[in-house]
Amino acid sequence: MPAQRTFDLVIAANRLPVDRVVAPDGTSEWHRSPGGLVTAMDSVMRGREGAWVGWAGETGPAPEPFEESGMWLHPVPLSEEERETHYEGFSNDTLWPIYHDVIVPAHFHREWWQAYERVNQRFAEAVAEVAAPGAKVWIHDYQLQLVPALVRALRPDVRIGWFNHIPFPPVELFAQLPWRRQILEGLLGADYLGFQRTPDAQNFLRACRQLDGRTTKGDTVATADPDGRTRQVRASAVPISVDVNGLEELAKTEAVQRRAEQIRASLGNPEVVMLGVDRLDYTKGIRHRLKAYEELLADGTVSSPAVTLVQVATPSRERVEAYKQLRTVIETTVGRINGTYSAIGAPAVHYLHRSYPREEMAALFQAADIMLVTPLRDGMNLVAKEYVTCRHDEGGALVLSEFTGAWHELKQAYVCNPHDIEGLKQVMLRVMSLDDRERRRSMRALRRRVGDNDVQKWADTFLANLEMAPERPPRPTPKGA
Repeated sequence: MPAQRTFDLVIAANRLPVDRVVAPDGTSEWHRSPGGLVTAMDSVMRGREGAWVGWAGETGPAPEPFEESGMWLHPVPLSEEERETHYEGFSNDTLWPIYHDVIVPAHFHREWWQAYERVNQRFAEAVAEVAAPGAKVWIHDYQLQLVPALVRALRPDVRIGWFNHIPFPPVELFAQLPWRRQILEGLLGADYLGFQRTPDAQNFLRACRQLDGRTTKGDTVATADPDGRTRQVRASAVPISVDVNGLEELAKTEAVQRRAEQIRASLGNPEVVMLGVDRLDYTKGIRHRLKAYEELLADGTVSSPAVTLVQVATPSRERVEAYKQLRTVIETTVGRINGTYSAIGAPAVHYLHRSYPREEMAALFQAADIMLVTPLRDGMNLVAKEYVTCRHDEGGALVLSEFTGAWHELKQAYVCNPHDIEGLKQVMLRVMSLDDRERRRSMRALRRRVGDNDVQKWADTFLANLEMAPERPPRPTPKGA
């Protein structure tokens, strides 16, 4: 057998950055998958030789490792039962609700936890297999919180970082997890832990102190390795961003600008186009946004087709019961609004339950006068930054929930509390009445902020923090190398 390829940079995430697409003739090829993590890391990995460990999206035996767009992809297998218990169960029906303010109840099942442990062990073994001596290992997100400690046990020579793309909950919520101590111990296997916001990092440090009796000082927490050696683990905020140069270059192409004009024309060239772009998730505030818009129509404050709302709702976790129920509620609400307030051939809400390529999204962003980003809780929300990046004309206006990580950076946006329907309505009306000068002043400031903190700066900052993390580990050659 040929020797296993190893790399100085290893990314581990729940999913590989590609999906298998089967053609009508039965042949298949790998296409880049949608999603904030893949979009962010795609530009980061350009020019860096590295490996990406993740699930290929199909249950059963994993494909053999392969190279795609200059990156070595190492698939990890998941059985159908593990998809249900580790992914749909523990990750998205236990952890996700706890980490998002328990907007829907979390469910606790011991067999789900056992599957989570099993899959995390499998990921750790794959990482240990492809990591070169002294490599940097960058683990991503809530599905893999045990992997840092498991990798450290297998490969004490590597440096380990973990980044949380979603919020980290307050102690009072995190304390509900029966396996809270094991999760903290898993995360403390890292040298450096990155979070979207400073309050998230503080929540983690507080959990270590209050729930596990650990000593914290500043942004570090003391822990001990299995051999008894004391280490300091650092936890701080490194907010993620977007590929500003690549996205702006795309938005400026003639094809995208022409498509933006076509979109407005297909909508009937309304006076105001409002846009929402979200995964179909209960954290995103889609119901609240629709309710505010419906009340504006009912009040007679706005009317269709002069004002129209386009809502892109990307399919998400459709086998999880809470998501099935949400889809029913959203689509019933859209039907009611359109049945009551639409003119023939001009729906008040254009509802699109599918995903779109980057080119189409860039055109939609340019076609929209108002971008509605109204999550009830969000780690960052890269859609807000993508919209700002695509508005090279300095047009458009961003309405942004104060419960997103993005709001902590984009203070020049028009802030809203999505729980306050009356307040949300007033913000929407205010933004509709903005003059061009105020609109451009706000967008110019937002674009400057995003441009100064793009995805490459995020990655460089994270990797620099990992390199400088307290207590550099020893770097012996691993056994069997």
